Amino acid sequence: MKLKNYVKTGQKLPLFGVGPYLIYGIGLLTALFIVLFGYVLRIGILDGIWVWVFRSIGGVLMILGAVIWYIGALRSGMDESITENKLKTTGIYSWVRNPMYSGWWIALTGISLMWHNIFLIPVFFLNWAIITLVLINTEEKWLLNLYGEEYSNYKKRVNRCIPWKRR
Repeated sequence: MKLKNYVKTGQKLPLFGVGPYLIYGIGLLTALFIVLFGYVLRIGILDGIWVWVFRSIGGVLMILGAVIWYIGALRSGMDESITENKLKTTGIYSWVRNPMYSGWWIALTGISLMWHNIFLIPVFFLNWAIITLVLINTEEKWLLNLYGEEYSNYKKRVNRCIPWKRR
């Protein structure tokens, strides 16, 4: 499958990259797991205090994920960095290399937890693995090719998906 490239004349990176495909893919996977275990099989559903625990953590993660996505997508100035061919390493990008993907992943993890079903827990790791494999084989290659050592050093300092200051 060939992905459409939204590159303008002289621009070296696509504006959207693999993002829409990746986000819709992990969203669909999460929805399928929720339907399968929450409605069809109805197994692994926790009750009692676990309902409150899972829903509370899930709600916090949904909000946190939405905030991370919002900052990365709409408040970071990433579109300008792409059109100017500059590597974005400040703001939220000093905490996580892919805040838009991370935000979706964290929010989907929260949504899964809201269902208080232990069989949805593997979806967190499956989504993380999919994001990691796709990014390593697409955007990270593009960025390394474009920015070389600058991006290589950035990768050493900043996590791919989990927002956390390393150094």
